[in-house]
Amino acid sequence: MKAFFKKLTRKYHRPDSWFIILLGFIVFLGLVFLTSASAVVGLNTFGSNTFFLVHQLLMGVLPGVILFVFLSYFDYRNLRKIALPFLIFSLILLGLVFVPGIGLSRGGSRRWIALFGLSFQPAELVKLTLIIYLAALFNARQKKIKTWTGGFVPLMVIFLVIAGFIVAQKDMGTLIIIFLITLAVYFLAGGRWLHLMILFGSAAVGFLLMIVSAPYRMQRFLTFFYPALDPLGIGYHVNQALIAIGSGGIFGVGLGHSLQRFLYLPEAYGDSIFAVMGEELGFLATTAVIILFIFLVMRGLKIVKAAPDFFGRLLASGILSWFVFQIMINLGAMLHLFPLTGVPLPLVSYGGSSMMVFLAAFGIVVNISRQSMD
Repeated sequence: MKAFFKKLTRKYHRPDSWFIILLGFIVFLGLVFLTSASAVVGLNTFGSNTFFLVHQLLMGVLPGVILFVFLSYFDYRNLRKIALPFLIFSLILLGLVFVPGIGLSRGGSRRWIALFGLSFQPAELVKLTLIIYLAALFNARQKKIKTWTGGFVPLMVIFLVIAGFIVAQKDMGTLIIIFLITLAVYFLAGGRWLHLMILFGSAAVGFLLMIVSAPYRMQRFLTFFYPALDPLGIGYHVNQALIAIGSGGIFGVGLGHSLQRFLYLPEAYGDSIFAVMGEELGFLATTAVIILFIFLVMRGLKIVKAAPDFFGRLLASGILSWFVFQIMINLGAMLHLFPLTGVPLPLVSYGGSSMMVFLAAFGIVVNISRQSMD
């Protein structure tokens, strides 16, 4: 048993220290921003201005760091053997959100499960297990990726299965992220352009049908083009976000001095936390935070380039693609470049599931860096 464990956790060389430092610094800043953005709601709702901070630490950062450390030593190649069971397990969890007594409904959506007094959002785990499975699948079928049966059909089957669960949960933001992850991994694996265009075109038609079939989605879509259409209704969220960011100006009003967090801005500590950051930090400091994200991705791309095998390159690039897409969609929604989709800002927004799974994913990236060819 000892020899088996040693084989699973075998060490190579030191990991990318800058990647780890940047990741840790961003997590720390995220906790600082969360403390400020959630203080008012925490005090009004739970009688403690640090309620959300403590919950994020205990339910997100702590288990996330444990998984990060373990996966940074666990040989990533072993993930190929458990990719399919791991994906199936995450899909079972995804299905449990519809089971009475286990699934939780919030804001009209069923996205969480509650077990032993703890809540978890399975869709966050599915994002990671999907990347692992696709990387393992395409690694095993490198010579068949451009064929219908070897690459495109298996890709479409697994995407449609996951999409069915996500659509039933009424979580369009997560569906967009999962589609972009699927598209990115298939493209990076060497998929045919024809297949990519079919996938993209089919998804565009599907998303359009989802928008026109649900009045609230159509209202959100129209509000994106006409934010003043219903400023106290469906357009309230985006207008308050723009007010917050605009109020920050160049230098901001100061950390902890946001007015929008006083129950004006919906989800100030969650999906809208960037708007609070813009108000408190201003343009310059907020831009510096975005640059930190960019530096982290650049270090990650260095790890991808030096990965020792095709599976490692696909795995690390898939995780980084997921990270980048989620940042872009969140920031784009707050800056009114994209419609609101309810996607959290990675490593910053409140949400233990997102924090834990992202830290676990970056632990895998660090393990790949330990075995890089540099």
